[in-house]
Amino acid sequence: MDTRIRVGDVMTRDFIHVNPDSTAFECARTMMKKRVGSLVVKNGNELHGIITEKDLVWAMTKKPDKLKEIRAKDILTRKLITISPEATIHQALGKMNKKKLRRLPVVNNKRIVGYITLKDIVKFMPGLFEESREFEKIREESEKMKKSESASKGTFYENICEECGNFDILEKIDERMICESCKDEM
Repeated sequence: MDTRIRVGDVMTRDFIHVNPDSTAFECARTMMKKRVGSLVVKNGNELHGIITEKDLVWAMTKKPDKLKEIRAKDILTRKLITISPEATIHQALGKMNKKKLRRLPVVNNKRIVGYITLKDIVKFMPGLFEESREFEKIREESEKMKKSESASKGTFYENICEECGNFDILEKIDERMICESCKDEM
């Protein structure tokens, strides 16, 4: 893979965004209208977080009758992983793979300047798709092995992580059930 290709060369500069006071209903409508799976939540150039389809589904299941009252700032993903426009595509893919993400806000001097998704990278370098499918197969097999080992020890507990909301194998830390990724970030 060509390591000279930078995130800034591939990122979307005209990304879809909403402000922190937008309602969950407005966010869902914007996603449908623009045909995107996530929105950047920002005020000026200040990044507040990201809202994904998953966040909206969570809001709809928890408070289905309050979608016009729930604000973007209440349901957005605050724990953001960002990347610099000077980083290589290889570094972006590594970060996405390690953190199990499909998108990264691109930040320069504490200002959001773009947004990069796996889809952007695959459009730019279609050959990566096959390579990423191989990585996914390897990761799936690794996860199966971990689950199998946990099951044989009797310590297998799989549910939704209280920190990031991902469904994964959990461990009790500080009275919370947390996945391995969140544990590593602590």
